[in-house]
Amino acid sequence: MAAQEITRDHIVDVLRKEGLPDVMAQPDNIDARSRCLYGAWLAGSVLGATSVALHHKLCHTVGALFDLPHAETHAVLLPHTIAYNTPAARDAIGRAAKALGVPDAANGLLDLSARLGAPRSLAEIGMPEDGIARAAELATKNPYWNPRSIEASGIRDLLARAWSGARPQAG
Repeated sequence: MAAQEITRDHIVDVLRKEGLPDVMAQPDNIDARSRCLYGAWLAGSVLGATSVALHHKLCHTVGALFDLPHAETHAVLLPHTIAYNTPAARDAIGRAAKALGVPDAANGLLDLSARLGAPRSLAEIGMPEDGIARAAELATKNPYWNPRSIEASGIRDLLARAWSGARPQAG
């Protein structure tokens, strides 16, 4: 089995093992906590076997510029970066949606975040609205590899939607 297939299978397994709603509902549920730990381990092994893309670049950019909390920044931006990349990675994102049991991975993750009580906007975690243009400018300089080309206007739109808490929209 090729490394890419192993990584792909790990990602799908992470999504299927998701136990966060169960842990939130029953904090003492050892099975749900075990599924979360296994999912976290799988996610870490995937991160070590592949490269990071737009999502990671945006999280580091806005996090550093505005001193935003790390995990919350990832939670807010992930649905939007998935939506941005959907036109260029339909098969992979389609597998993620199927594993989550939703028709649209980006909006499915946003809904999961809402069920878990996670923040849904960059404004909610402290990013100023007037920082959108600066963040987009910095994020498009020396971009990481990404399945979809990084375009300044698309990144500004993505950040504006994430700032306001709007639903993610595939570009």
